[in-house]
Amino acid sequence: MLLHIVARGRIGRGPEAELVDRYLKRVGWPVRVTELPDTGGKLPPVEPGTRLILLDEKGEQPGSMAFAEKLGRWRDDGVREARFMLGAADGFGEAERARADWLIAFGRMTWPHLMARAMLAEQLWRATSILAGHPYHREG
Repeated sequence: MLLHIVARGRIGRGPEAELVDRYLKRVGWPVRVTELPDTGGKLPPVEPGTRLILLDEKGEQPGSMAFAEKLGRWRDDGVREARFMLGAADGFGEAERARADWLIAFGRMTWPHLMARAMLAEQLWRATSILAGHPYHREG
């Protein structure tokens, strides 16, 4: 299953970009990152078998195990792509939220866009390592 991050804004070079790269290089699944300008730009087409996940302040706050379990179920059910959407500064509108398969949040605090991308990359690594039985994640 492809893990696809579609993010508004360019990360450029810097510590956040290094963190994203560090974690995404560890993921054993196919990974793609698509960057779009803050406004406009063309979203990649959504193919059949894609799940849309919006990082959104109104989203569910799953733990790492629940996140991994959901990705594992989707993979096992033949989902082709899990597309993680990171919006611009104003986030997503109600129409975008309604189209999503899952809304998730990294807590109730507001996170800078670049930090949210780094946190997502780490959670993707953590989830795939949990599913692979790797000892990286320690629960409890």
